[in-house]
Amino acid sequence: MEKYDTSDMKLFLIRLGEISLKGLNRGFFEKKLKNNIKLKLHPCKSLLTREKGRFYLYVDNSCPDSKIEFILKTTFGVVGFSKALVVEKNWDSITKAAAELIEKEPFSDGKGSFRIQSRRSDKSFEMRSIQIEQQLGGVVLDRYPQMTVNLKNPDKTLYIEVREKVYLYTSPVEGPGGLPVSSAGKGLLLLSGGIDSPVAGWRMAKRGLNMDCLYFHAYPYTSDQALQKVKDLATLLGPWLQGTTLLVVNFTQAELWIKDHSREEEHTLMMRACMMKVANAIALKRNARVIVTGEALGQVASQTLESLCFTNSMSSIPVLRPLIGMDKNEIIDTAREIGTYETSILPYDDCCVIFSPKHPLVKPEVDVQTRSYEKMEIDDILAKCVEECQEYPVNYI
Repeated sequence: MEKYDTSDMKLFLIRLGEISLKGLNRGFFEKKLKNNIKLKLHPCKSLLTREKGRFYLYVDNSCPDSKIEFILKTTFGVVGFSKALVVEKNWDSITKAAAELIEKEPFSDGKGSFRIQSRRSDKSFEMRSIQIEQQLGGVVLDRYPQMTVNLKNPDKTLYIEVREKVYLYTSPVEGPGGLPVSSAGKGLLLLSGGIDSPVAGWRMAKRGLNMDCLYFHAYPYTSDQALQKVKDLATLLGPWLQGTTLLVVNFTQAELWIKDHSREEEHTLMMRACMMKVANAIALKRNARVIVTGEALGQVASQTLESLCFTNSMSSIPVLRPLIGMDKNEIIDTAREIGTYETSILPYDDCCVIFSPKHPLVKPEVDVQTRSYEKMEIDDILAKCVEECQEYPVNYI
């Protein structure tokens, strides 16, 4: 790091989790994470280096802290981070930095309890961790004599790490963890306007999957507001997905054909089958290796085990369902956490509910429904859906 001038840059220490446990391919995951962070920071000037399981992110002072923190909070692979001061390994510099830090939040109110937590990776440093903590505790008490020491459950903590240099910080921020997006390849997310599919996309992005998003629009049976709702959901997912492309299929003709050429109780199953056919074709065109859906076992009639088996039969690539064993409350909790819930519950129905039968099949037989699908002779319509698919790019942030 010495070869770069970082005097006019601020430092963020980034903690890694699962990536650090990787073996000979750890460098692959670290490179993906570094590239993802740098892309999202652009055009801010930044320097990102690695030492001993940590990333050291230097960013130009003109880049707002709020922007940097948002980026790191929404970048998979980051377990946690802290804005830090870095000084040379001499006691005067350390105490000066500590005095500067405690003038800011959370110490600035001068109230409550505190502790000093020292980590001395460089064992050649003349002071042991307990001595560092005692001395810096004295610095805090000299400035705020009304504060008390609490080593087990303090209100605030001053952290110090002695490595090749000395790093001090006060407020670690939790990151999302997981693996860097794109480290697991590419997929296609079926994004509806509901609660489930954005959560499914978020969960697969956390496992390193890069995804485009596919939405089926049936105007005028689904409104422009419904389309805008999905665009908004894609925008909310954009930072988590490291940017994405929203693909919109005009599904009106297919919906009407299904309604006229299948039995009422089969409408939903045939619609799901046709969606999967279209998704499979688009996924192959865009080099996606898997399709991701927000289905959960038994949640609705089209998500029984038998129905899912039939839907699967329409795809030549794997269909991943990361919510398959979750109940609705668990999914809602995650949607609130990632910020998609309030948009998902806006009252604009997607095309899945337009021609829903009153008594849908819940235990279809794959061979019987396959014959029903073939009798519809809908493949030419679906090919047109694929050909006329529209694209809307979604940015990183």
